[in-house]
Amino acid sequence: MIHAAVNQHAGTPLNDQPGPFGAFGPQGGSHALTFADAVRRCRWIALDINADSFALLLLPSVQEGARLVPCLDSDYPAVGFSKKIATDDEQVVRHVRASTEPLWWSAGEDTPAATALGSLSWTRRISPLAEGTCGIAFPVHAERNQCGLAVFAGERITLAQDMLYDIHGRCFSLFAALTRLRPGHAGPARAMTRRELECLKLTANGYTSEEIARLLKLSVHTTNQYLTQSVQKLNAVSRTQAVAKALRLGLIE
Repeated sequence: MIHAAVNQHAGTPLNDQPGPFGAFGPQGGSHALTFADAVRRCRWIALDINADSFALLLLPSVQEGARLVPCLDSDYPAVGFSKKIATDDEQVVRHVRASTEPLWWSAGEDTPAATALGSLSWTRRISPLAEGTCGIAFPVHAERNQCGLAVFAGERITLAQDMLYDIHGRCFSLFAALTRLRPGHAGPARAMTRRELECLKLTANGYTSEEIARLLKLSVHTTNQYLTQSVQKLNAVSRTQAVAKALRLGLIE
């Protein structure tokens, strides 16, 4: 019954989800989803549950050494809140691959968020994903075995049991729309070279420029050049966003 409730919402078209102005603007609209649209959808969800911060993270399909890759967050177009999240927590990574059960945490027992989240069934308590915060994270899955995590944090989060399923369904719908993005929707991407893709893939797996340079037998300067070119070709604002776009477009795994 719980899974049915989530799947029912997950299959709802994005422009049917509630929001101040419908899906994409005052008239509802049906243009292709963009990063700005996705951030707006996350912001509406955050407002609905009284969260202060949010982040959407992707999980590469590679198994060994995989970590969650920040896609966007409440500091968009910069990446801020995502940097506070433990993206390499092995327990969370395994959970995201295998389950849709929401995860929650609290920095203390006397916060409104701890009271609200602790009363929910079909959720699992974990160590704080971001130090000093309270929050809830929704595993999301899409076609081609793509998966990720929608994270919301704040000491005043309020979330009733019946609302839990609706919020999770909206996260599913948003993630599915993002993973269906095509190069034409994300903005024209010039052809990527093999080296650029190699550097991006290693960045997705958590390697620094110095480590990539050693692995590929390049100078750090050349490695950074490849990564900068990747950001420009993918019309991204940072390496993090370039990795997220490359993952969604199937350029890297």
